[in-house]
Amino acid sequence: MIPLGDDVKGGRLTPINTLLVATNLGVFAAQVWLDDRASRLVYAFGLVPARVVGFLAYPVADLMPPLTLLTSIFLHGGVLHLAGNMLYLVIFGRAVERRFGHAPFLCFYLSAGIAAGLATVWMSPHSTIPVIGASGAIAGVLGAYFVLYPRARILTLLPVPLALTAVRVPAVVYLLAWFALQLYAGSSGSRPAMTGAVAWWAHVGGFLFGVGLAPLVARESSGRVRKVSRASSAQTRKAGR
Repeated sequence: MIPLGDDVKGGRLTPINTLLVATNLGVFAAQVWLDDRASRLVYAFGLVPARVVGFLAYPVADLMPPLTLLTSIFLHGGVLHLAGNMLYLVIFGRAVERRFGHAPFLCFYLSAGIAAGLATVWMSPHSTIPVIGASGAIAGVLGAYFVLYPRARILTLLPVPLALTAVRVPAVVYLLAWFALQLYAGSSGSRPAMTGAVAWWAHVGGFLFGVGLAPLVARESSGRVRKVSRASSAQTRKAGR
């Protein structure tokens, strides 16, 4: 299922979501420019679970292992990897940012990426394979969207015999199906965290983080709006007098 858009009002680009997309594109351009040396960049800034576990067991002055929980979410393994992640971020990130506010959305996105990375470390603590990609952080965005916009409809490209068909799928159905696929793939693999070079448990961890945190962040944002609205109403009444 390939998402093409949603029907949430106010579908214009939002600043932080656009900045995140641009940053990912810029980092990938640097990876392409580095060519053969890009593998060094991936190993240095990608998330290697065993290195993080080693740091937690024996903390040293080198803070790079825990920092890779952040740096890894801006690296990608190829054009298709990048394009798929950015498609999901553009479609689902805008609505979530509008509901959270700009700064809270940025903090939420980065925190979701860290939570997804920790889920990978937890499930595969001895792995020495670098894990990269924004999909864990974006999974957090999907989890937030699932909570905040369950009645939205996602324009989805579905493969049917000899053709492709675009249909509108309820967000709650689309995202539940997406999450079930991640959970099934993660549970059925021979390796606990990664199967076929995909860190499925990062997706699961990020999504659950988004589901759990979204109501708290959205409620705070709504509270600020209500306070502003009440203040504006009070000023209007005073002006009327």
